[in-house]
Amino acid sequence: MQIKKEIQVAGRNFGIEFGERGMLSDAAIFMNYGETVVMVNANASEKPRDGIDFFPLAVDYEEKMYAVGKIPGGFIKREGRPTEKAILSGRAIDRPLRPLFPKGYRNDVQVVCSVLSVENDNLPEILAINGAAFALLISSVPYTTPLAAVMVGLVDGEFILNPTSKEREESLLSLTVCATEDRVMMIEAGAKEIDEDTMIAAIDFGFKACQPIIEMQKEITAAYGKEKKVPVLYTLNQDLEQEVRAFAKDLIAEAMHMVDKDERSKKIDEVKTKVAEAFNEKYPEGKSDISETLYLLQKETVRDMAILEHKRIDGRAFDEIRPLAAEVAVLPRTHGSGIFSRGSTQVMAVTTLGAIGDIQILDGVSEEESKRYIHHYNFPSYSVGETRPMRGPGRREIGHGALAEKALEPLIPNEEEFPYTIRVVSEVLSSNGSTSQASVCASTLALLDAGVPLMRPAAGIAMGLFTTDDLSMEEIVTDIQGVEDFFGDMDFKVAGTSKGITAIQVDTKIAGLSPACIEKSIRDAKTARFEILEVMESAIVEPRPEVSKYAPKITTLQINPDKIRDVIGSGGKVINKIIAETGVKIDIDDTGKVFVGGPDIEMVKKAVAIIEGIVKEVVPGEIYLGKVIKIMPFGAFIEILPNKEGLCHISKLDMKRVEKVEDVVEIGDEILVKVTEIDQQGRINLSRRDALIEMEKKEKAAKEEE
Repeated sequence: MQIKKEIQVAGRNFGIEFGERGMLSDAAIFMNYGETVVMVNANASEKPRDGIDFFPLAVDYEEKMYAVGKIPGGFIKREGRPTEKAILSGRAIDRPLRPLFPKGYRNDVQVVCSVLSVENDNLPEILAINGAAFALLISSVPYTTPLAAVMVGLVDGEFILNPTSKEREESLLSLTVCATEDRVMMIEAGAKEIDEDTMIAAIDFGFKACQPIIEMQKEITAAYGKEKKVPVLYTLNQDLEQEVRAFAKDLIAEAMHMVDKDERSKKIDEVKTKVAEAFNEKYPEGKSDISETLYLLQKETVRDMAILEHKRIDGRAFDEIRPLAAEVAVLPRTHGSGIFSRGSTQVMAVTTLGAIGDIQILDGVSEEESKRYIHHYNFPSYSVGETRPMRGPGRREIGHGALAEKALEPLIPNEEEFPYTIRVVSEVLSSNGSTSQASVCASTLALLDAGVPLMRPAAGIAMGLFTTDDLSMEEIVTDIQGVEDFFGDMDFKVAGTSKGITAIQVDTKIAGLSPACIEKSIRDAKTARFEILEVMESAIVEPRPEVSKYAPKITTLQINPDKIRDVIGSGGKVINKIIAETGVKIDIDDTGKVFVGGPDIEMVKKAVAIIEGIVKEVVPGEIYLGKVIKIMPFGAFIEILPNKEGLCHISKLDMKRVEKVEDVVEIGDEILVKVTEIDQQGRINLSRRDALIEMEKKEKAAKEEE
């Protein structure tokens, strides 16, 4: 039986269908919002996966190009590796779901969200989060917590629920809020310098807007949900756990109270060695349980220190930032560079400026077709003192790069003000917590060093959280380091300027965040951000007045769109000749805007002059200095402007009668000619005689005046 249910969300139909499609999946549903349709399939393995110590949840977000009536680009003409947008959407679905599964559940779970139809007013990624929760709730997979997601915009001072395409263009805010009945699970925001009060109110607006969807989930699950399978949860060997705890608890506590990171790590390694010597022989198959017990002891110690002792592992106050440092121009030949350090977290960013033609072309289902500002993030193994094969960027690297890009994108000057394609690469040199926000800081330094006129400098900070198991007590800390991120309950990243917030990303390991936690985190992050910006200003206050001598010099000019074909020429003949002659790069858009760039400013000026000559209109009655390019018995053809030539008849070559054209001019001569006529076919008639007469008159008049 096909089940179909709908409610109204922001004035549009929000519905679910299931029952007769994808019958072999544990749950297969079609979610629709307006004319956007996402199919979600949820399945789990029958048994836990052996030999692992984590929950193997896989979320795949698949963009089908037919959803927007496109055929995929490239040679193969079919969907291949997910786009970065699809990877980010998959991460956004995974992050709020993962903490809500039963602890110790180690069955493989796969959620596949396939985008089948896209209406630009209704974003499929928001629909997919809701669809994933719906599918898991009605399946037999032991997932039981309703979860909803909405987008919040801000237009003319009013919050907009799930803004349309036009509203998103006008909005100062792009906020995704994912929530359960009583807590916020995930926040993802990009903003144009939104103040803290407005952001807090927007999150609350989004939380409340999630509730009707949650009620719908509860009703459908109660009526049509499958019976949940009893999960086989992994539990530690109780005897082993008790013995290891008794042996190692004080040793772990002593180690975790060491302020110095290196000394603490060394001490923990010593404890692990002692525990292994004491228990490996007695429990030969218990290595995994021993490791898990030691992890729990470390986690409990860090939490107890924060909640009961009101102390942080490195001795800092809860609102204290680690030592900061900033420097610019660290690389001699790059267009811009900077290094930002926060404690032992250190990121180097490098800016490269390119021509407008260097923009990134995007092939996906979203409205965005290209990117002019590109941010990439690299996290090599040496940044944490480890070894592993050097592969391409993973989902984490793509996510961190996108977050830094989102934080800085509102501050990038527009194409008219700064006609460059901009790429920033963040290289993590050393990682001990919140490298994504250090990337925001380092990238700001590199952009300013490159002469990019940012609206304002931006900085980022990560807030952390420690709670009790029942969530009754909590402590929020500023600038979490690696161990606090690893053992803590929240990674609350906030980036922005002195004016307001530009980006937020929140991950949590617990059943959500309270309103008080969200508000305090945002307000404390503002205080920290201002402190960081002050240190960054000690390295560079404003953009360099000029771009690097190694960066391309770009000039723009506007031509009549009807003249584009003249500049390009048949088969690109004209534009390629200009490029070959000057060594510049030329890009022309459909509006007639021309971008000319190259390393040599004189060659750029030369190319611009040639283009201006090509598009300049020939005016009858005006005198031009032309070049003889061809001689015929009846006259000479003279190029008076680039790619524009006319005929000077033999009878008009001189004041006197001319027997032979070569008696007056030769190929390559430059002579003055007057345009006497442009006929109906566009042919230009010239007269050297008329030009000589007119010049003679001007000379005579000048002498008389003198």
